[in-house]
Amino acid sequence: MTAHVAVLMGGWSAEREVSLVSGAACAKALGDAGYQVTTIDVQRDVGALITRLYPRPDAVFNALHGRFGEDGCIQGLLDILGIPYTHSGLLASAVAMDKPMAKRLFEAEGIPVADHVVTTIEAARAKEPMARPYVAKPMNEGSSVGVHIVREGDNERPFEGSGWSYGEQVMIERYIPGRELTVSVMGGKALAVTEITTARGFYDYDAKYANGGSIHVIPAEVDQSVYDEAMELSERAFKAIGCRGVARTDFRYDGKDLYMLEINTQPGMTPTSLVPEQAAHTGLSFQDLVVWMVEQAECD
Repeated sequence: MTAHVAVLMGGWSAEREVSLVSGAACAKALGDAGYQVTTIDVQRDVGALITRLYPRPDAVFNALHGRFGEDGCIQGLLDILGIPYTHSGLLASAVAMDKPMAKRLFEAEGIPVADHVVTTIEAARAKEPMARPYVAKPMNEGSSVGVHIVREGDNERPFEGSGWSYGEQVMIERYIPGRELTVSVMGGKALAVTEITTARGFYDYDAKYANGGSIHVIPAEVDQSVYDEAMELSERAFKAIGCRGVARTDFRYDGKDLYMLEINTQPGMTPTSLVPEQAAHTGLSFQDLVVWMVEQAECD
């Protein structure tokens, strides 16, 4: 049994607050399971982080979300230090966070995705990048940070003003009307399919993490063939990206076809998060889930 676990949490991404909640929940579960736990609120100081990681823990539970925590950066540092860590390794983390690159791998695997273009903010301001409705997404953010739908009839032109702070490039994706489905994958095996509904009209950052922001229907009330296809596509995506540990895939279902939106290699572990909920649906407690993740920790 791994004796000492360092839980990395916080960070400085747009998802800092969610990461703190995830980290606290995981640290408590590990402590209750008998592990020695050290929590580390990661700051933008690599030297300080390395210092906090000595004496060296047996494993790191990576509860960081967003840039620098799930895009391969912290994974590379832990690889250098030789400390096993939870979730996916450097390459899978970096690829999954790069939305256009991940979609290329999905397409090569025969997994349906929505049509998209990558353009600059300047070009998108000058000319509509795609027929409406479409979705504008940052190239490398998680938890729907910065994502918004541009609908027919919207009066304001996209990206007017100075509200965009996610880099010079943007991914424009065809909007798929219909239902939001999500699947957790644990060790390469899909757990369940959940349908997510929200009164906000869009499953954005607030809907994901605010109390009452969304309703989770598990198991999703879809035809068994659709349910099975979502599970199978999720396992294929997990393998195609090279994930390990736990990940989560998100889909749109238009009543006929499934379209994979993305795979999240650092899914939330908060009280409202989907992975713990799906694990519980299969009979696995939150504590058992977190312990399994730590015992599967490794370096690339």
